[in-house]
Amino acid sequence: MSGRAKLLLTGVVIVVAIILILSSTYKVKEYEQAILLQFGEPIKVVNASGTEEPGLYLKTPFVQNVEYFEKRILDYDAPAEEVILGDQKRLVVDSFIRYRITNPLLFYQRVRSEGGIRTRLGAILNTSVRQVLGSVELITVMSGERTQLMRFILDQVNKQSKDFGVDVIDVRIRRADLPDENSQAVYRRMQTERDREAKEYRAQGDEASQRIRSRADKERTILLANAKREAEIVRGRGDAKAVKIFADSFGRDEDFFAFYRSMQAYGQALGADDTTLVLSPDSEFFRFFGKFYDREGSITDR
Repeated sequence: MSGRAKLLLTGVVIVVAIILILSSTYKVKEYEQAILLQFGEPIKVVNASGTEEPGLYLKTPFVQNVEYFEKRILDYDAPAEEVILGDQKRLVVDSFIRYRITNPLLFYQRVRSEGGIRTRLGAILNTSVRQVLGSVELITVMSGERTQLMRFILDQVNKQSKDFGVDVIDVRIRRADLPDENSQAVYRRMQTERDREAKEYRAQGDEASQRIRSRADKERTILLANAKREAEIVRGRGDAKAVKIFADSFGRDEDFFAFYRSMQAYGQALGADDTTLVLSPDSEFFRFFGKFYDREGSITDR
């Protein structure tokens, strides 16, 4: 055998040996659980509760194989579902589950993979949500009692999921909304209610405004009437005093006041530039035109 053939044979042997070594070992990490299968039948569980610790293990090549499962907490987001509540109102509920695989052997025997458990958990969650929410009213779902409702759902889901080797840690309702057609009806009703309240407030404001305006008009009328009354009283007193003074003065010198009143009459009658009077010269109106007062105050003819 030539040297080249020996070298080739040695390489083949090394490759086969590496393949055999790799095929005869498997490694389980801290966050994994593993089941050793032989011809599809489980023979050993690693890193589960009460089983061997994680690490490197041997297996029979080409006869045995290993299935790995998560040991960490897993999430499942359920699709939104429309639920009928106890008061016959419809609600679109979006929820999710957090779970952990606690019995990998039972999990493998019942559902085989994470895809299988998601399908089972989705059905269980949907049923539990409909049972719990179907017995309560909308106001309960939207109130602080929602936490208690989620606890009821968690208990039901956890009770049924034990048969699949999983432990449901938490169930949450992420979102609970009315269907689109119901939402639009609610929005319209809310808008109508707000419009009604706005009209009521406007009417109350108009009523208050009218009441204030009427009170102001009344007070204005009263003030003006009182002011007019006071003015008339003051004016009457002034006129009475003026008349009294005039009468007293007239009584002292009748001739002078006759002359004074005649001068006022002349001023009013002849004050304008375009005034024309046609009177007899000896008219009573001109009786003072032919008289004058001397230095002693006596009236004499000119």
